[in-house]
Amino acid sequence: MQGTVDDFSYGLVTPVVAYLMACLGGALGLRCTTRSMLVTRSWRGGWLALGSAAIASGIWTMHFIAMMGFTVEQTPVRYDKPLTFASLGVAILMVGIGIFIVGYRGATGTALFTGGTITGLGIASMHYLGMAGMRLNGKLEYNTLTVSASVVIAVIAATAALWAAAQVRGFLWSVGASLVMGLAVSGMHYTGMAALSVHLHSASGTPAGDSPAALLAPMMIGPLVFLCLAGVVVLFDPLMVMGKPDWTPVENRPGVPAHPVVQHPGRRPPLRAGRDRGRRRSRTRQSW
Repeated sequence: MQGTVDDFSYGLVTPVVAYLMACLGGALGLRCTTRSMLVTRSWRGGWLALGSAAIASGIWTMHFIAMMGFTVEQTPVRYDKPLTFASLGVAILMVGIGIFIVGYRGATGTALFTGGTITGLGIASMHYLGMAGMRLNGKLEYNTLTVSASVVIAVIAATAALWAAAQVRGFLWSVGASLVMGLAVSGMHYTGMAALSVHLHSASGTPAGDSPAALLAPMMIGPLVFLCLAGVVVLFDPLMVMGKPDWTPVENRPGVPAHPVVQHPGRRPPLRAGRDRGRRRSRTRQSW
């Protein structure tokens, strides 16, 4: 028996709020990635880690806010707690790998392709792992072609977002990029949901697991608090807000050596050529 699926049981409330959360996480993550390119390598890792966690938290929160509007008429829906937590961990890990590649390698074609692919696959993995944690009296089946389309959307969106983050420009540039990223992530989510069909079991009953309200609402408190704290960091950092369009890396500035010159205390500085020649002539005259 085919189940009747509804992704919008609360109307436009869940998709709009989910989209805004994806935009918030994307905006904070992209600005942190941009900020990492304005500091020395010793601080870069911290900013990239903060950006990775912000983007992953925004995407994860977006997914499960949207899933609160998901219902199947013939059966209650429950969620497995370990798999739901694991989906957040996978998102942070894979998004972090992609962002660190671009953060340290720069916006080269190879780095963007590799980082964007890994980040996009992380977004898709988070989505489908979260769906695997769903429990109901039925079997989930997916259309292969539509699933492939959702993965391609995620990869393209992630690559475009990383490219935008690598363009060290002003705040409005990142805001526009985050709006596009939020739209792409939401599009990936609902494309993946369009690939879903539910085949109900003959036996009825309540599946094991926690209800969406009991599980998802408390679980989203942590990522939401983290996004608020990351927003405070962005808000009170002037370089994050104003941007620095004319920024040049320290190692590429004219007159600044790529590596610091190390002075050896036991070694005398080399003599100038003119003074060296003068001393040689004086020694030659004294020998006469």
